[in-house]
Amino acid sequence: MFSVLSYGRLVARAVLGGLSQTDSRDYSLVTASCGFGKDFRKGILKKGMCYGDDACFVARHRSADVLGVADGVGGWRDYGVDPSQFSGTLMRTCERLVKEGRFVPSNPVGILTAGYCELLQNKVPLLGSSTACIVVLDRTSHRLHTANLGDSGFLVVRGGEVVHRSDEQQHYFNTPFQLSIAPPEAEGVVLSDSPEAADSTSFDVQLGDIILTATDGLFDNMPDYMILQELKKLKNSNYESIQQTARSIAEQAHELAYDPTYMSPFAQFACDNGLNVRGGKPDDITVLLSIVAEYTD
Repeated sequence: MFSVLSYGRLVARAVLGGLSQTDSRDYSLVTASCGFGKDFRKGILKKGMCYGDDACFVARHRSADVLGVADGVGGWRDYGVDPSQFSGTLMRTCERLVKEGRFVPSNPVGILTAGYCELLQNKVPLLGSSTACIVVLDRTSHRLHTANLGDSGFLVVRGGEVVHRSDEQQHYFNTPFQLSIAPPEAEGVVLSDSPEAADSTSFDVQLGDIILTATDGLFDNMPDYMILQELKKLKNSNYESIQQTARSIAEQAHELAYDPTYMSPFAQFACDNGLNVRGGKPDDITVLLSIVAEYTD
């Protein structure tokens, strides 16, 4: 199952691979999403843009397009807590803040901070943890501003090559940076990072650039070269092509996750840390695939 999210009249007049940005036109993103929850039937999209314990959003404001992904920490299930509640609420809150214009495009950390603070002040008890990645395209400046906390992340692809990407944040093997809300008796024990700890970047994009934003379920199972091979199938910037490619990437990652003989990026990382591991990593997978296009209101 996949869903397409597009806002306004988006026209991509550039050949994929990018053009010079010596123009005054506003840019926007044409985005499709696809994902799989590891504990659910293939392709089920839970209410609120959640694939399993993952969550995501795509929001439009007159000044920017904003994407977000979050990966709920599954360990909370052992304590009777649904991990998707935290990640889903965080993403829905960030989405609302964007739609209300309560953000600055050049400060995606501010979106994450404001969203997290609302969760902390929520009158309805909410427990859990998640990683988070926020990607903001400033329409006028043509700059991509990002904030990544943990091991979700993004790639910017131009001319078939990765030209910009997020850095993974891990405390130690398989323990990413994360936002958390713990019960009072567990505060100080549950791992919790500040939104300000997120890795922030800014990057000038061009028409036709491809932006792939995803949770670690993708990156733990597909190395860059496999992702780039799939992106080569993206021959134009119409919605259907983006849909098909997003679905193809998510489906391949899902299949590899359950291959016991495949040496996945996660297995390689485990071996580098002294563990004898082989195979894919079964996990929730969320993929947002975007193309930078010309925007006309």
